Amino acid sequence: MSSVAERLQRRQQRAVPERQVRLRLVYIDFWSTVKLSFLIWICLAVVLVVAAILVWVVLYSVGIFTSLDKLFQDILGDANFTIEESFGLGAVAVFALVVGLLNAIIGTVLGAVAAVLYNLSVRITGGLLVGFRNN
Repeated sequence: MSSVAERLQRRQQRAVPERQVRLRLVYIDFWSTVKLSFLIWICLAVVLVVAAILVWVVLYSVGIFTSLDKLFQDILGDANFTIEESFGLGAVAVFALVVGLLNAIIGTVLGAVAAVLYNLSVRITGGLLVGFRNN
């Protein structure tokens, strides 16, 4: 009589046949690409705005703005100019938001153009061949 462990050991010794599948990517859906690229660029815009605000807060907390104000007052002799008034948190946040939105628009358009160019190039090249196999 063989035990359960011996039976399991015999099962594990059998070789599993390796299966391989080759697929050809011949079309990228235009609207799916536009939606995905828009979503990615909106996420990156949010990251840009948050990063700009965090950098401003860190620079303000460390006291870089007051040091630069003193330096500019020594160099220029103008006591009325301060960096904090010119580049406040609101101005930095609005600028980062505008840049993020412009990046989202341009990135979405570039994603759409890339999908169209790929779909046109597939007619010449036949597409991208991708192979998958079972280990």
